[in-house]
Amino acid sequence: MVLDLSRFSVAEIRERFLSQEDPVPAHLLAEMQRDPRGGVRKICQYLKKRREGEKREQLRIESMLNFERLLWNSGVRYVAGVDEVGVGPLAGPLVAAAVVFSPQTFIPGINDSKRLAPKIREQLAQIIRTKALGVGIGLAKVTEIDQRNVYHAGILAMRRAVEGLPVSPTHLLLDAKQIPEFSIPQTAFIKGDSLNFSIAAASIIAKTYRDQLMRELDLRYPQYGFAQHKGYSTPEHQKAIQKHGPSAVHRRSFKFIEELCGGYSILFYALRDKLMRLSSVQATKEFEKEFNAVRSKLSPPEQRKIKLLLARRWANL
Repeated sequence: MVLDLSRFSVAEIRERFLSQEDPVPAHLLAEMQRDPRGGVRKICQYLKKRREGEKREQLRIESMLNFERLLWNSGVRYVAGVDEVGVGPLAGPLVAAAVVFSPQTFIPGINDSKRLAPKIREQLAQIIRTKALGVGIGLAKVTEIDQRNVYHAGILAMRRAVEGLPVSPTHLLLDAKQIPEFSIPQTAFIKGDSLNFSIAAASIIAKTYRDQLMRELDLRYPQYGFAQHKGYSTPEHQKAIQKHGPSAVHRRSFKFIEELCGGYSILFYALRDKLMRLSSVQATKEFEKEFNAVRSKLSPPEQRKIKLLLARRWANL
């Protein structure tokens, strides 16, 4: 049925077509383009741009689903994407998630969780949980991070996430690392949370789950501001640690915690403070000579930190 646009006002056309999610047919867009009213032609241009964006998004998601579809088409039924979040924070647990989808799943907007706004992440997490065949969550507690180191704690969390799935996966897709304890076939992708649909979905689930945990920890330890920075090393978080000391949920094995709490040598802090005030190439060269002359008096972690700060200073000059 042909729609006579002349019977509708610009406001009615805007309300009718901008609110609907289904694409507007090409013949109707052509009719809008011919409409003598400028407002209708603007709506047409907007709808065309929206359709082009939807096509780009479809191609992007199709590309991210490429490896899953290869596996599904070869008879592999339960493909699980696995990812971890919370490697870098100074406080809180490390969280991993595993997600299994059916072959026909298509969710626009899926991406590396770090690239998504918090509100969009939360919305996508709900959609993922609704459409997934199974979702598993695995945690590594702060004590386990301190005992094992953050790398091995991450593997532990991923193993727990896979074990928490309601279905037994027949292939795992992971971001950059594998789980050695499993005999399940595994494929690791560098930057997999940006390239692979299932891994990206797992990163969204893990990120939203961990963020909620940090908001809960904020109620127990309000002086640290966990709800805002989620345990990451922001200036506000550093100041809170220096003022209140580390809490029970801070990662004591992280050398930066020791540095913040005054656990390094007097020489280290003197060098660090001097380095932070440098503003010229000549002054930096002189500092580098001074550092090389006294570096043997510093512990290996202190030496590494000064070298890191010095490299950053050179990069900024």
